[in-house]
Amino acid sequence: MASPTRPHPGGCLCSALRFEARAQPVRLTLCYCTFCQRATGSTHMVEPIFRQADFEIVAGSPKIYSLTSSGSGKRVDVSFCPECGTKVCLRFERFPGVVGVYAGTFDDPSWFDRSPEITACLFLNSAQVGSLIPAGVPVFSEHRSKSDGSPNEPLLFDAPFEVKRNE
Repeated sequence: MASPTRPHPGGCLCSALRFEARAQPVRLTLCYCTFCQRATGSTHMVEPIFRQADFEIVAGSPKIYSLTSSGSGKRVDVSFCPECGTKVCLRFERFPGVVGVYAGTFDDPSWFDRSPEITACLFLNSAQVGSLIPAGVPVFSEHRSKSDGSPNEPLLFDAPFEVKRNE
């Protein structure tokens, strides 16, 4: 059971949609897949993953965009503000009971644990050239587990790794 912490608020650009996380994330994903690149407009997504019970929308009502993951074939629901369009969180058919949050939507996006024990980098095979992969964190070429739930084997870099062009 997660130890209680003070609520950590966040929300969208216009503040019509507000949320709170009430515990540390159970894991932290640095995801380099093409979906996360497109969803964030960046090289990767920083996604703290919380138990559903530790996360709550406290103001506003999000719109939901549902899509089928090209990797797992399972549904992903993206919650976003109907006013300004800011994406705030994701829910996954493949991983019921948890919610992934777009880290930059927290009022203080640096509050949560980023230790190597809970962090993993996913989809190294899709990472953009120049992406920096942190040292000491498990890195997976795709997802951390196969569709059947069995684990994939991680890589571990002793120093930061820069993704280079495959030529």
